[in-house]
Amino acid sequence: MKVILLERIGRTGTIGDEVTVKDGFARNFLLPQGKALRATEANRKKFEGERAAIEKRNDDRRNAAAGIADGLNGKTVVIIRQAGETGQLYGSVASRDIVEALAAEGFTVQRSQIDLTDPIKSVGVHTVPLNLHAEVAVTINVNVARSEDEAARQDAGEDVTVTVYEDDVEGDFAAGQKDAQQDDRFDDEL
Repeated sequence: MKVILLERIGRTGTIGDEVTVKDGFARNFLLPQGKALRATEANRKKFEGERAAIEKRNDDRRNAAAGIADGLNGKTVVIIRQAGETGQLYGSVASRDIVEALAAEGFTVQRSQIDLTDPIKSVGVHTVPLNLHAEVAVTINVNVARSEDEAARQDAGEDVTVTVYEDDVEGDFAAGQKDAQQDDRFDDEL
């Protein structure tokens, strides 16, 4: 289906481009959301008459997204979840959870703007890209932890999924010393 784009759509095209897209993409996404018009002679004339207003509206949206992006770029949000000792979550962190965490910080972001391919299923600091506008993209850090203390330790760079017990470290050292002594005795016998 041939359509006239009213805004920039990913790799498809920019404002005013007349492109051919799959029928389902046009009928189910572009046309209902007002991102494109069918490429008819009447719509071409309508677009040319409103082109300046459409481009101004796009510039306003881009500037608003850029304003939000200034505060968001590189921001870290903390999400507390229950997890096992290995760091595996007893659930997951999805786009909805990130939207709620950002809203608590005072940022308005839609779920569709979060580019999370799979839900987060482990503790740690995860980088999540946000597409605030077709021309404005930022990344945030999502710190998933079991407690506020653990979140602070993760921010400092500590890997909390590795558990090291002092008794094990001392025991391993003593066992290593014992093995070295036995190796020395074996060498003396030869």
